[in-house]
Amino acid sequence: MSNRLIHETSPYLLQHAHHPVDWYPWGEDAFTAARETGKPIFLSIGYSTCHWCHVLAHESFEDEETARLLNERYISIKVDREERPDIDHLYMTAAQVMNGQGGWPLSVFMTADQQPFYIGTYFPKTPQFNRPSFRQVTLQLSEQFRRSPEKIAQVGQNMSQTLRDVLQPATSTRTWNESIIHDTFDQAMRQFDRQHGGFGEAPKFPSPALLRFLLDYYQFAEDETALHMVMRSLIAMRDGGMTDQVGYGLFRYTVDAK
Repeated sequence: MSNRLIHETSPYLLQHAHHPVDWYPWGEDAFTAARETGKPIFLSIGYSTCHWCHVLAHESFEDEETARLLNERYISIKVDREERPDIDHLYMTAAQVMNGQGGWPLSVFMTADQQPFYIGTYFPKTPQFNRPSFRQVTLQLSEQFRRSPEKIAQVGQNMSQTLRDVLQPATSTRTWNESIIHDTFDQAMRQFDRQHGGFGEAPKFPSPALLRFLLDYYQFAEDETALHMVMRSLIAMRDGGMTDQVGYGLFRYTVDAK
């Protein structure tokens, strides 16, 4: 058994070429099929070394019943973010605008005109982690698409306009002053995990840009708190489970608060 991805060259897409899901690569064939059938599009973006991409694939895309649901109700497109960073950037920006955060696998539900009306990341096979199952999401959205096409279209149009506003070159004449720098530092302090180091709650994605900012702020404002946040976070990363004890270096993120 194989699908259209069998003709692709991306190693990631080829990993999905034998799924029961009737995958399309990104292209006009998929969009034409969506317009002619009146179906919404399910776009899945990932990459070869993404752990949760493989979990979602194993749990849902390799499952015959789930694949039948996708094939009946959607035109499904698979994209390798390392092959098409332009597509990934567009819909990851949409995810961040819509949800305040993104991640991979990126699960995008959109119209035939490529206007997203719902975006998520990993959905489990059964409801858990305070998330609905993948089947629940796909069923509910396909029903909403069928029953309220005007509402879905309006959401997609609004999101597309927001994306154009976000992605267009900045023309703001806002003056950058010291108050903005201090406000950024205050926001970092509010998010700092004093117990475990790092910022925010689980899962944690260490941000080199934030740590560099805090080091610069320490020199700029001579505020020892900024240096403490950096050192506490780096020591926790060094001594905790993020450190690769075999190959050295650090893993990209942690699924727990520690």
